[in-house]
Parts: sequence; structure tokens; C-alpha cells
Amino acid sequence: MAEMRLNKIIADAGVTSRRGADELIISGRVKVDGRTIRELGAKFDPEKHDVEVDGETITRTLSKSYLVLHKPKGVLSTMFDPEGRPSLADFIDLRKERLFHVGRLDKDSEGLILLTNDGELTFRATHPSYGLEKTYIIEFDGKLPVGVDKTLLKGVELEDGMGRVLSFAQLSGSWIEVTIHEGRYHIIRRLMEAVGVDVLRLIRTKFGPISLGETPEGRWRDLNSAELISLQNALSIN
Repeated sequence: MAEMRLNKIIADAGVTSRRGADELIISGRVKVDGRTIRELGAKFDPEKHDVEVDGETITRTLSKSYLVLHKPKGVLSTMFDPEGRPSLADFIDLRKERLFHVGRLDKDSEGLILLTNDGELTFRATHPSYGLEKTYIIEFDGKLPVGVDKTLLKGVELEDGMGRVLSFAQLSGSWIEVTIHEGRYHIIRRLMEAVGVDVLRLIRTKFGPISLGETPEGRWRDLNSAELISLQNALSIN
């Protein structure tokens, strides 16, 4: 087998995404043949070299898994919490493979989280250049400010730059739906606060071409073949 970048070897083993693998390498948690490697561009043949992460030898995962999880409110978007708080792993304990989450939802938000052991897909799905759109429904308190749709579509200046939604629709007297392609920290909640919308619930219903559908809260399902193909096409994965 030809040599490949160390971060891809780690990602292919289902440990984390390529971006996460870079952080592991920088922090000195990766060894190759017993030697700590901190060079991000280092390449190795995974069939000829022994790669360890945190002292555990890893192997490339040829079988890939892709799940949709309906994250409940109050659950952390992490696979493990050292303080014992509810995390994503609590809902997929029947799965034997090592999975990691694609992107995040804050603790108080609900809805669609993708879980996979496909490091390349995770890397692309969370990279800004691919600009996957995410759709949210928002339950709000009180009345919507006049012209809030036009304001959000035009853009709002936040502390870390301009933010805007790609689409806005009022679904009922207390629910709206917005689509956004950004992944900045708490971007939806900060936008709503900036325009005077009091958020009661925030639920992600779509991630790129993948919909939450009828997946019950706290349950997961595997992506079907059509969903996987559409997601790979959106990310230019052949």
C-alpha cells in the first residue's frame, strides 16, 4: 500500500476526524513504531508501520458506518464526558464499532447528529469550504419582531463577524424554520438574540441532504443507500 498522511490513517481507523487527528498529533499523543510524531505532513504505510494513539495500536476500518441520531435536550455532543453527564455514546451502546460525531449541537439544542467512523466524510462535512446547509426549527416566545426575516436574510453583525440565514419561514404562531451554512459557535442562538427572538426550543432537522425524518428522540437509524450517496455527492466523495 502507498504511504498516506498520518492524520488520514488515524481517521480511517475511526478514532476521530482528520482535523481531530491533527490535534492528537500536535499534542504528542501519536506514535509510529514507538516514536512520537508531531509533524502534520508525515506519511506512512499503514500496513508496514505500527501506529498508536494514546498507547493503543490502531487499525484501519474498512467497514464504514453512518448513523442519524436524534439528540435530546440536555445531552452533550461528545462521545464521552469525564464528569459523567449524558453524552452521545449513551444512545448507541448497542453499536460495537468506534463512532464519532459530525459537527455539534449545544447541550440545550435537539435534533439531527450524524455519527460515523468515516474520517474523510467527517472532515469534508465539517469543513467550511463545502458549505453544507443545516436546517433548524425554532420555537419562540412572544411575537416576532417586525421585519425579522429581512434582517436575518440580509445579515446581522455579531462579535465575530457577519452572520445570516439562507432561508426563513414562519411555520406557525410560535415556530419558525431557518437554514444556514455556517458552523460557528452557537450561531443560531446568537443570531436570534441579536434580532430579539426569544428561543424556547432549537431543533436541527436537516444536515446537508440528510433529514431527521421520523427518527424518535433518543433513537438512531442507519443511513439508507440513497441518503449516503446524496451526502457523498454533496461532499464530492467518489
